Amino acid sequence: MKNIFTLAFVTLLLVSCGGKEESVEAVIEKGDLSTMRAKKTELLAQQNELKANIDSLNAAIEKKDVKKKAALVTTTTLKDTLFKHYFEVQGNVNTDQNIILYAEYTGVLTQIYVKEGQRVSKGQRLARIDDGGLSSELARQEAQTALAKTTYERQKRLWDQQIGSEITYLEAKSNYDAMQAAADQLRSRVSKTVISAPFSGVVDNTLADQGQVVNAGQTGVLRLVNLSDMYVEASIPESFLGKVEEGTEAKIRLASIGKTYDGKIRQVGNFVNPDNRTFDVKISIPNPDNAIKPNLIATVMVNDYAVESTIVIPENVIQQNAMGNSITYIFDEQADGTALAKQVQIEKGYSDNQLVEIVSGLEAGDQLIIEGVRSLRDGQPVELKDKSSNNL
Repeated sequence: MKNIFTLAFVTLLLVSCGGKEESVEAVIEKGDLSTMRAKKTELLAQQNELKANIDSLNAAIEKKDVKKKAALVTTTTLKDTLFKHYFEVQGNVNTDQNIILYAEYTGVLTQIYVKEGQRVSKGQRLARIDDGGLSSELARQEAQTALAKTTYERQKRLWDQQIGSEITYLEAKSNYDAMQAAADQLRSRVSKTVISAPFSGVVDNTLADQGQVVNAGQTGVLRLVNLSDMYVEASIPESFLGKVEEGTEAKIRLASIGKTYDGKIRQVGNFVNPDNRTFDVKISIPNPDNAIKPNLIATVMVNDYAVESTIVIPENVIQQNAMGNSITYIFDEQADGTALAKQVQIEKGYSDNQLVEIVSGLEAGDQLIIEGVRSLRDGQPVELKDKSSNNL
């Protein structure tokens, strides 16, 4: 382009200085107004002619210089890859081992042996309620039971030797059985005055104070939580019933703590809710650091489709033509070293995470144009911005 303007300038200079025409300086020196105006008109005509010639040259250069017209693009080489599709539902974090321990005996809460946040083992004693003399009554009953047992055993030995009457033996046996039953009943009542951990976990909080009167089945004393066996419960539309089963992979995103976990469905419900046409599932979720708490809201992504080897491309490189068909462009190298943008019609499959499975239209090894694709047309010359390409 610089050469063209140089040529124009030289031509103008030659025209101005050559032949018998007067120079601009000479015309100005004469000072004749009409002559100066005539000279200006002449130069404007020459300028218009030069511009027309330059435009003609530019058009010819544009046709010949194909490389200058080539659009700069970036490509990636396609390859077969694993593809998984997930659908999304909302769920709620839960655990079966999250309970309030209620008093089983009415009385004064005399002792709480644990503190909030303390980890406890299954069977560990957590609190005690005053038994109101029940322990003493149990001790007396156990003593009477021991005596009844001795009497029964003696009568049994005699009866085995055919000594004494049968009725005496049966009365001794009946009395021992009654005493033993009474002792067992008292022992059971005494055991209810001690609150023990039904499973290993953490004391989340204490709900009653030491010295408070608690009522059986009404007063909550402690909340015990085990965070090691967590799961997410979610409701899934019935249309996915044939695609979800025990062991199906799932991803669980907990926005409140900014983490995503891998899990598996451990239970599939057998009942479809007639109100919203969904069925429930439970998905196991690991909790090694106890960061997950019950009742957190979870976003559950359930895997409903997977293929071992297929072509996937970014969703943003797919366009639609006038017929409504999905198209994209590949980098088509020519024999003379140039390249063209080749339009290909594709058939889409599932899409996930801004990637689309391509059922037909593309093959492994194709160079897909991923940058600059929006302004391309079929057969347009293209050139790589960067000679190194990525692989999808």
